[in-house]
Amino acid sequence: MIPVREATWALMRAHGMTTVFGNPGSTELGFFLGWPADFHYVLGLQESVVVGMADGYAQATGQAAFVNLHSAVGVGHAMGAIFTAFKNRTPMVITAGQQARSILPFDPFLHSAEATTLPKPYVKWAVEPARGEDVPLAIERAYHLAMTPPRGPVLVSVPADDWAQPCEPLPPRRVSQALRPDPATLAAIGDALDAAARPAFVIGPAVDRDGAWPLARELAERHRARVFGAPMSGRAGFPEDHPQFAGWLPAMREKIVDALAGHDLIVALGANAFTYHVQGEGPHAPAGAAVVQLTDDPQAAAWAPLGTSVIASLSLALADLLARPEPAIARAMPPAREPAPRQPVPAPGERIPVPFFMQTLAEVRPRDSIVFEEAPSARGAMQRHLPIFEPGTYWTMDSGGLGHGLAAAMGVALAQQQQGGRQRVIAMIGDGSAMYSIQALWNAAQLRLPVTVLTLNNRRYGALQNFAPHFGFEPGAPLVGTDLPALDFVALAAGHGLPASRVSDGAELADALRRALAAEGPVLLEVAVA
Repeated sequence: MIPVREATWALMRAHGMTTVFGNPGSTELGFFLGWPADFHYVLGLQESVVVGMADGYAQATGQAAFVNLHSAVGVGHAMGAIFTAFKNRTPMVITAGQQARSILPFDPFLHSAEATTLPKPYVKWAVEPARGEDVPLAIERAYHLAMTPPRGPVLVSVPADDWAQPCEPLPPRRVSQALRPDPATLAAIGDALDAAARPAFVIGPAVDRDGAWPLARELAERHRARVFGAPMSGRAGFPEDHPQFAGWLPAMREKIVDALAGHDLIVALGANAFTYHVQGEGPHAPAGAAVVQLTDDPQAAAWAPLGTSVIASLSLALADLLARPEPAIARAMPPAREPAPRQPVPAPGERIPVPFFMQTLAEVRPRDSIVFEEAPSARGAMQRHLPIFEPGTYWTMDSGGLGHGLAAAMGVALAQQQQGGRQRVIAMIGDGSAMYSIQALWNAAQLRLPVTVLTLNNRRYGALQNFAPHFGFEPGAPLVGTDLPALDFVALAAGHGLPASRVSDGAELADALRRALAAEGPVLLEVAVA
């Protein structure tokens, strides 16, 4: 018999979860007694930062991250980030403290009255084991649930006195998560692809998550399909300098239909092809176009408004389609997208236009550098002027919730550091977004992470002001609660121990970016954008 904490550590070690993200409280202290020397504890200064870092780390490593939160208030602080992890399909095992079992009947200070209800519906599973000795079994189950597609966070509430309870060691199990598609339905999709005259692919984040980027490219080339990025996608899945790449779809029904007009078959690969941000009317697809979907998410397959869906691992499904004989039909290559117009250098004294910033960053950044973006008002310019070329080099949030990007970029950079990678992480964050998780700068400085933070300071919540006309506001009309004057990110960085500088002149932008990207350790560059 060994203490529950030691049995849990053994399971964590067996599953590769020796990096722990947390912000400890009193009800978690028993977990750390005799803390193993081979474990790495990453302290976050606020629970949303903790979960955000774990999210980026899990996505970069492809393995479940282990998170330790404090009771009800810690989970409450983290809920926005847990929501994003759920939407990102990020595997994450979250343990949350709970008061000792012996005093739970007396409504004690710092207890969680409904510990398993609090994180729902944005965890795949939540449990408080009936007995202390059942905690390791719950952790083992939680790990496998987190890693099973569609992946996501799970939560185990652990009373403070459980960690010291004796239990038998629990041998780890192996569970295969690969889902091969139904052969008959996949054959029908393959036949439809072979017969299509003008197919279009819509690529979603599951393609990158499942390591299927080269397979998607090969299938698109075989069928000469135009390729679109899925609306609101948190990852890229196709090289954007490829002649068949046609750009990113907007999250509006009518505009999606317009963009896909003329195609007779639409194939959604690892994507919710029908992600909308505003209400719309009319059909979900162009007239005469059939729709098929390959997804690892049963929920996405269930609510798709039309078409045929296959639930499968993207890599297995695409490999099976590529195993078919090449189609006999001779198709013309789809027209290439018009190149982005060249942006002129702004006049002296003029704040830097966002398209010019993106164009300049594209010219100076290494091709394989990792871009972690959370600047919603700049995303359109980014998608036009800052192409992504390689797998695993672009991330944002699938949820739309601010505060994820800065913290998650630190998790990606930590994974790079631990794995000996040479790619630099570029955290491209809007001023409003940055203030949701500014404490993550402390982690960059303390861990000496290979990250360049680019804060785009437009002194406002730009996405809201840009979006206001959809709700009846006149363009440029005042909008309450969206101005952000007097934020000084150079001072904020210095306060967290990070070297920083500011650039406001377009003629100096390229050199400033080169210096920031060439730094050995973490650095912040504040960019005054229009």
